[in-house]
Amino acid sequence: MSEDDSKTNEYQQNDRNRFNRPRTSKEWKLIEKMVMSSQDEQRKARRWGIFFKFLMFGYLFVALMVFNPGMWSGDAPSESSPHVALVDLSGPIMADSEASADRLVKGVRDAFEAENSRGVIIRVNSPGGSPVQSGLVYREVQRLRHEYPDKKVYAVITDIGASGAYYIAASADEIYADPASLVGSIGVISDGFGFVEAIDKLGVERRVFNAGANKAMLDPFQPVDEEQKAFFSTILGDVHNQFIDAVKAGRGDRIKDDDIVFSGLFWSGRQALDLGLVDGLASPGQVAREVIGEEKIVNYTPRVSPLEALTGRLGVSMADRVMATLGIGTIQLK
Repeated sequence: MSEDDSKTNEYQQNDRNRFNRPRTSKEWKLIEKMVMSSQDEQRKARRWGIFFKFLMFGYLFVALMVFNPGMWSGDAPSESSPHVALVDLSGPIMADSEASADRLVKGVRDAFEAENSRGVIIRVNSPGGSPVQSGLVYREVQRLRHEYPDKKVYAVITDIGASGAYYIAASADEIYADPASLVGSIGVISDGFGFVEAIDKLGVERRVFNAGANKAMLDPFQPVDEEQKAFFSTILGDVHNQFIDAVKAGRGDRIKDDDIVFSGLFWSGRQALDLGLVDGLASPGQVAREVIGEEKIVNYTPRVSPLEALTGRLGVSMADRVMATLGIGTIQLK
């Protein structure tokens, strides 16, 4: 063995002896102190992290209070001078959303009941949604029109007033739109996915236990049954006919008697005027000034809660996404 190899072995042996020898109490205390110091630093870091999270939450909380004070009150606005009452129909129409029947009905009721409101504008910007929610709002607007015959309601479409949103608009005395608005889409749809071939390729066995021959109808993991498909089509047809009847009742002889109007197609505001789907081309401000005759507009739209504003209704969105992914479709005016 060479002298260099001997020295290397000696150094390795000394290292082993150094690491294997028993620790003295002084060394153990030093190690313990280092560990405790590290734990203290971690605890402090966590505390600061929690502190800054609460600070950010508090900042958002105060910002919401300062810049949107109306959201903290469920009461209708109090206005002592003559004005036009505005209610926003914005986004998809569905339960537990900003465009739910509960919110819209409350807003429209408050708008009609306001002593100094000279007219009501429903500002529409929605692609549609639930036929049930749309029907509830339609019938309530019709009821309020009869209860307050001297107070007219106008639907004014901005970007889009399609399907369920047009269903609601048809309840108004008159409908206005921008020349470039999208209007119509009087139809019904229920969509989803089919995974039959996918689970076959994956070697997945589908097990369904049901009482009632049609209880598993529309299962996305089973082939489409033609009899069940035909039956479901009758449901869609019935809902479509309800939609058509509501539009005809609301629009009367102003709407063009042509099947294409109820085919699910949509048009620009200018084209919709020719078909009788709208009565004129104007913005909400123009309708307030030139049709109702009042410059002042007061918004009666019920505000979302602070929690909903911060979370963006995450739970509802996630549930909808899961249902869509699984192919569990719902009937929509869309």
